[in-house]
Amino acid sequence: MAVQSPEYAHHAIMYQLFLRGFTPEGTINAAAKLLPHLAEIGIDIVYLCPITTADDDMDKTHWSKRQLASGIENPCNPYRVKDYYKIDPEYGNDDDLLAFVKTAHQLGMSVILDVVYWHCGPKANIITEHPDFVKRDENGELIYNIYNFALLDFDNPELREYLYENLEYFVAKFGVDGYRADVAGAVPADFWNEARRRLEDINPDIIMLAESEEPSLHEDAFDMSYAFCWSRKIAAVFDGKEPATALRDIWHDLNDKMKKALPRFIRCFDNHDICSDDYDNRTEKRWSQDANDAALLLDFTMDGIPFVYNGQEIADATRISIWSNRFHSHNQCINWSKLLTPEGQARLEFFKKLTELRHSSDTLAEGETVWVDNSTPDELISFLRTPAAFVDDDDDVSAAEDDDCGCDDCGCDDHETSSSLLVVINASDKPLASTLKFGLERGMLLRVPMIRGANYKPDGNQLRVNLLPYGFLVLEF
Repeated sequence: MAVQSPEYAHHAIMYQLFLRGFTPEGTINAAAKLLPHLAEIGIDIVYLCPITTADDDMDKTHWSKRQLASGIENPCNPYRVKDYYKIDPEYGNDDDLLAFVKTAHQLGMSVILDVVYWHCGPKANIITEHPDFVKRDENGELIYNIYNFALLDFDNPELREYLYENLEYFVAKFGVDGYRADVAGAVPADFWNEARRRLEDINPDIIMLAESEEPSLHEDAFDMSYAFCWSRKIAAVFDGKEPATALRDIWHDLNDKMKKALPRFIRCFDNHDICSDDYDNRTEKRWSQDANDAALLLDFTMDGIPFVYNGQEIADATRISIWSNRFHSHNQCINWSKLLTPEGQARLEFFKKLTELRHSSDTLAEGETVWVDNSTPDELISFLRTPAAFVDDDDDVSAAEDDDCGCDDCGCDDHETSSSLLVVINASDKPLASTLKFGLERGMLLRVPMIRGANYKPDGNQLRVNLLPYGFLVLEF
C-alpha cells in the first residue's frame, strides 16, 4: 500500500488554482477573496501553482519549446524558478500568503503548494550562490534538460539539505498543508522519502501529490499521484477517437503497474498543462456542456481524488496560458461573468450536486471499483463502486466474505457497511439502448442519486438502460 493520506483527504475534492488565470489581478489577495466561493461549492484542497520568484531571463535559448510556441513574450515561467524562498512580487508577499492560508483554513480547506525541484532557471540565485547545486559537464558548463532549464544535482547532499529546509520553511512559517511535486519522478525517490519524514515531524497530516506514475515514489513519500494516462483517455473517448473500453483498459494497466504501492490517483481532464497546450480548443469549446458534465461525473464517481481546474465549475472556456498575466496577454483569465449565464448557472448547480454526492458517500471515498460488462462497450461506461465486492479474473461482481470477528450478532462497528453505487455513462453523441450484465437481486431497492437523459428497467438479473447522448445514471442500493 502507498503512504496513507490524511483521513480528511479521503473524501477530498481538489481545485487547482492558477493565480495568473484565476482573477484579472492574478494576485494572492485577489484569489483569497474568492476562497468562500470554493468552500461553498465543496472544495477541500486548494492547490496553488508555483508562487515563488520566476526567472526573468530574456535569453530565449533557455525558454521551453512550449513557451516559444505560445507567442507570449513573457520570460517568467512559474515552472522556471529563480528563488525558491521568495514569493514572486507578481503574486504578492509573505503576509498575503499567510492571510490566504489562514482564510482557507477558517473555511475548512487545506492548501498545498507546487514545488519545482528537477530544474531551475538559468539565472537562479542558487547557481551563483551555490555553483555546485547544479549539474555541469566536464568543462564546467551548465547541463540543461529537455525544457532548456538548468538541472539540479541531487548527488550533492548540501543541495538536498537546502531543499529539505525549503519544504519545511513553507509548512512551518505559512502553515501550508503539503505539496504537489512537479516532475516528481525525475527527482530521486530517496530524497522524497526523507522529505516526507521531516515534514511529518511538523505536520503529521501532510499531503504529498506526485506528478508521476512511478510506483517507488508511493511506498514511503507520496500518497496521491497524477494519472495523465487517465486524463488522455478521457479526452480520446469523449473526442470519439477511442472506444469507452479504453478507460477500463487504462484503469487496469495503471492499477497493475502500481499495485505494490497504490496511491490515490488524481482524476481530471483539464489542468494547467492541458489548458496551456489546448487553450485554443479546450473541452468546454470542443465538447457540448452535456459531454463535459458526463466527464466530470466520471471523475467524481471513480476511485481517487476528483480534481478540477480554474473555472470548470462555471463552464468557463477562457483561453488561459501559463505564460499569460496582467502584463502579457492580460485578458486571459476566468470570465467570471459566465456565472450570469444559463450555462454557467447550470454547471455550478451540477457541480454542487457532484460535490455533495462525493462527500456523502463513504463508498466513493473508500470503496472498490468493479467494471460492469454491457452490450454496447464502445460507447457505454459502466462500473460499480462498492465496499463489499471484489474483482475476480472475469471482472465479475461478487459479494465479499464476512470476516469472523467473534461477535454473536455481528453488529459491531467493524462490520458497518455503506451503500453500493452503479454508474452508467453514455460517452457518445448518439442515443444508446444497452443491457448491463449486472447481478441484480429480485426486489432490490434502487435509489437514484443522479440521472440525466436516461431511464432504466430491471430485467431478471440484468438491467436495461436507455440513454440520450452523454446521458448518465447513478443507482444506489
